[in-house]
Amino acid sequence: MGAQRKRIRRILDEICELPVISLFARPLARRRFRAHRRGNAYFGAYASFAEAKRDVPQGKPADYNTEAAADLYTHRQQCVEASDYPALFWLKHFLDKGARRIFDMGGHVGLSYYAFAHLIDYPGDLHWQVHDLPRVMEKGRQLADERGVASTLEFVDREQASGCDVFMAKGVLQYLECDLAGFLRTLAVLPRQLLINLTPMHPQQTCFTLQNIGVAVCPYRISGEPQFIADLQALGYRLVERWEHHDRAVRIPFEPQASIDRYLGYCFVLDGAQTADASTETRVNLMQSAACGANP
Repeated sequence: MGAQRKRIRRILDEICELPVISLFARPLARRRFRAHRRGNAYFGAYASFAEAKRDVPQGKPADYNTEAAADLYTHRQQCVEASDYPALFWLKHFLDKGARRIFDMGGHVGLSYYAFAHLIDYPGDLHWQVHDLPRVMEKGRQLADERGVASTLEFVDREQASGCDVFMAKGVLQYLECDLAGFLRTLAVLPRQLLINLTPMHPQQTCFTLQNIGVAVCPYRISGEPQFIADLQALGYRLVERWEHHDRAVRIPFEPQASIDRYLGYCFVLDGAQTADASTETRVNLMQSAACGANP
């Protein structure tokens, strides 16, 4: 029944986007978007972050710096989601090669730190730093104190990403006002490796929309992949691996040219940093551990 309802809903949405009908359907769709409460909803296509932000519905928070946002996703501390495995594989590889300082951009309350610990053994001198919104980091510090990991898991300003061994961004670049390359240029020392996961990418151009997840409505960046990669290569990064998440999509009503049918992930290494070659044995061991101990 659920699949049938989705098909019916998709057909109705397509009918509503027909040229004449859309004149009447668009205002209704915007009201439905504003009233959205569960899951992700999208509306509008904009040329810039600022333009999207100006169109946030009145009465809605324009970012996730709220108590409600700090309590989201707590279930993800207990297991590794299927979408996390590519980043988990590369992180383990870099740790095995000597990486010790991980900067987790948008790492919420340390979700990846806690979840990944179920599958890999962290070195004793690991230093995991998280940057997120103030209220989320406050909750993260409290949780780290309660669990006795505050000496390893730290919540810091984003400038401390300078010179880290691994810069990890999982599902966060879409919320930043500046693009990744622009942020990296502000750092005194570039990170040696980049792990980018769960990022909405357009095959051509960058555009913006609004995302509503119930607790807030935020500008949402969909990066143009060619420029994204070119900008990082201009900083000296080499693309090692690229992967796709076909279970994630952004469908924007009335904006098919801005909608996407998958999210992407990447591993980049700064030229001159240690090699990123990963052995088949390492891949097999990690996948075996995942099959035995994870519940994606």
